[in-house]
Amino acid sequence: MSVLQPERGRPTPKRTFNRWVQNPVLEDYALRYAPKSFRRWSEWTVMNSALGGIAYMADFAIGGSVVLAYGFANAVTSILVVAAIIFLTGIPIAYYSAKYNIDMDLLTRGAGFGYYGSTLTSLVYASFTFIYFSLEGSVMAQALEEFFHIPLPIGYLICSLVIIPLVMFGMTALSKLQVVTQPIWLVLMLGPFIAIALRDPQAFSQWTHFGGASASGSHFNAIEFGLAAGVTLSLIAQIGEQVDYLRFMPNLTPQNRRKWWWAVMLAGPGWVILGAIKQLGGSLLASWIAPTMGTKAADEPINMYTQAFHTVLGSSYAALALATFFVLLSQIKINVTNAYSGSLSWSNFFSRIFHTHPGRVVWLFLNVGIALGLMEAGVFGFLNTVLGFYSNLAVAWIGAVVSDLVINKGLLKISPSYIEFKRGHLYNFNPVGFGSMIIAAGLSIAAFFGAFGPVLQAYSPFLSLVLAFVLAPVIAIVTRGKYYIARENTFEKSDRHHEAHRHSELPTEFTCASCGFEYEKMDMLYCPFHKAPICSLCCSLESKCHDLCKAGHVH
Repeated sequence: MSVLQPERGRPTPKRTFNRWVQNPVLEDYALRYAPKSFRRWSEWTVMNSALGGIAYMADFAIGGSVVLAYGFANAVTSILVVAAIIFLTGIPIAYYSAKYNIDMDLLTRGAGFGYYGSTLTSLVYASFTFIYFSLEGSVMAQALEEFFHIPLPIGYLICSLVIIPLVMFGMTALSKLQVVTQPIWLVLMLGPFIAIALRDPQAFSQWTHFGGASASGSHFNAIEFGLAAGVTLSLIAQIGEQVDYLRFMPNLTPQNRRKWWWAVMLAGPGWVILGAIKQLGGSLLASWIAPTMGTKAADEPINMYTQAFHTVLGSSYAALALATFFVLLSQIKINVTNAYSGSLSWSNFFSRIFHTHPGRVVWLFLNVGIALGLMEAGVFGFLNTVLGFYSNLAVAWIGAVVSDLVINKGLLKISPSYIEFKRGHLYNFNPVGFGSMIIAAGLSIAAFFGAFGPVLQAYSPFLSLVLAFVLAPVIAIVTRGKYYIARENTFEKSDRHHEAHRHSELPTEFTCASCGFEYEKMDMLYCPFHKAPICSLCCSLESKCHDLCKAGHVH
């Protein structure tokens, strides 16, 4: 986006934005396609920035929580099975986002949900970001309490406020933060496990025989496996935060093909490899410290790493100091991502509901405020219950999107081969994704509360995933793909037939008749209400047109 004022002689813009929206560094193309002119980062930088957010300690807390509740066999099996599911579902989402340079909300619009249909998923995604912000912030506040003796309520406030200035400048600041801190974080994360293996190898044997509160001890139990998997499956929505970075990937060309694919796979679905390792590490550390510390405190990462660093340093004070530094570093690295992604999802949600956009930074404050409220309410104490319930919603959403991308686009060719995200070209609701998610989530939540017996109660997230994945192509076939595209995009039609040309030259820029700024072709559409080309954001915010362009299927 050009931030220069419209040239002299042009009509006065019909829409004006405040300075936050006009500043690309602050706004970070929150509601738009990320233009080639802004995507100046290398494949490596984008990949490292995306993986930097995987520093979070909630993985350790989740791993510790499930092993304490369900024992070794159920915890480890659920972690590995869920990791495989998350990896496979993340592949098509990462690919389409990186290829079309759009975030998770815009991708969902064009993957079977429609323009207003994806409003629901914006809420689901926003919920993911503030739930995990609150969990990560709780872990951070626990560290402040242990070392500095700061009361938890005050610690929650500190842990929230410190994130805001780091997120205001979007990808420009976050990429630098993640690149600089990543090597330090990796050394601190892996070091204690090496020390435990050398100095206390019995810890691994103790882990494999740990039964926790499980009725079956350390052995496998099908019902408890399902319950543990429901907790870990809540992390399936993490792919949304990964693609919030991947949308800044450079264009895929014959010259960068290998690097591009490696970056997309590692930073997209590949996040779960590190995530699963951390969950396994958390279950190991929790089983290791539970006999001396008690199960109530054994799933708190600050306690895990204080004991782990003690095996390396010998000094209790030094171990606590280093553990505190490590936890604070980890939580800052992830909560900047949670806050950033939350600001994007709230921007998308409110722009559609109220046809206004005061700027991504405004919604950043809202997201952090909600997360702070959850922390003060003690959300960490209900970790398994909160995540087990949430996973039913998240899995239905991701399952429907993946099914549309893989089956409806790839195999059946019912869904358009490209991703259309602009309001003026989409139906408000597409029953393919929206309908399949509503049905799958509704039935799985009923199962979660025991409506269909104990087996489906334990496996409710798996029920949600299967239903969403199956229903999306069924509904697409029944409706014959009628509700994907309301009218053709004349700006992109030629590009889709000559995609190689799109990657070889800088796209032509057009001036928006509403706001007066210039945007690349991918972000433009013709508006019969304005009788001129307008940008996708002005199209979203226009409240007077009453979808004139789609009423008569104008071409």
